[in-house]
Amino acid sequence: MLRTSGDVCMISVLTTALLFSATHSNAAETDAAPDKVVSALENTFGVTPGERRNHIKGTCAAGEFIGTTEAAVYSRSPLFSGKPVPVVARFSLAGGNPKVPDTAKSGRGMALEFRLPNASLHHMTMLNTPVFGAATPKTFLDLMVATQPDPATGKPDPEKVKAFKASHPDNAAQAAFLANNNPPTNYANSSYWGIHTFKFIGRDNKTTLVRWRFVPQDGEQRLSDDALKSSPPNFLEQALIDRVKSGPVRYDMMLTIGMPGDPENDPTLAWPDERKQVKAGTLTITSAMPQKGAACEKINYDPLTMADGIEPTNDPVLLFRSPAYALSFAKRSGGL
Repeated sequence: MLRTSGDVCMISVLTTALLFSATHSNAAETDAAPDKVVSALENTFGVTPGERRNHIKGTCAAGEFIGTTEAAVYSRSPLFSGKPVPVVARFSLAGGNPKVPDTAKSGRGMALEFRLPNASLHHMTMLNTPVFGAATPKTFLDLMVATQPDPATGKPDPEKVKAFKASHPDNAAQAAFLANNNPPTNYANSSYWGIHTFKFIGRDNKTTLVRWRFVPQDGEQRLSDDALKSSPPNFLEQALIDRVKSGPVRYDMMLTIGMPGDPENDPTLAWPDERKQVKAGTLTITSAMPQKGAACEKINYDPLTMADGIEPTNDPVLLFRSPAYALSFAKRSGGL
């Protein structure tokens, strides 16, 4: 059978994902293989051929990032050279339903591709919740299974959801945050957390554990309870486009410096509020547009795409995301 260059690319990505998954799997997580998680997402949300399996509804944006000398103390990454770095951004809603309303009390995402000198790339994928909803990939898989629609009702079975919550306490903190905080009025009015712990590597090879978040200079603004009921289902994209037309949207990248004993490999546990904070730079968004045909549409925002000076920890969820993203990317690249 004749294969096109697109077929070869898809097979290459798929093979890489499977090899990565096999290398980083363990006995406790064999039931949460990337293909099973992607299939569970498809069973829960359905499949839109050629589109993402998660965070399917999104908006593209572009701008630049300028790092600080304070961050350069901890990391030798070219992100913190003090020079402008072009950025391709994507804002999104969690889940695989392209028609999910913008009032849904679910996560909002911000993904960034930093285009560094010498054609190197660095990716960051973030959520607007300070912690994640799973300490292991198995919890995420179980959540997708528990929330699959019942054929009889078209909605998740309440008893299955109840059983999931009772048996997975690592989901509780993120679920409580989403339940108790209304969605933002605009992508420009929400903070976004990196969720995981990362290693910053200095010029002297010293390693510092950090977490980061991007804080909007416009300030946090959430929908009121009345607005939650009355807002149209598709307002976020146009709200961001309109906001950028009036001037650049800026976020401060804030680092939290870890201390011995802080959770390193569990994204469901927050660090103490009193940890040292360092401003690492400013992200400036200068344009926003619908994602169809725009630069962000085809980017696979793999969080393990990292430039020198920043490295992953052994967080099982962080390591799992790369092969899962690759499998999803291979499917949509092939028009599936």
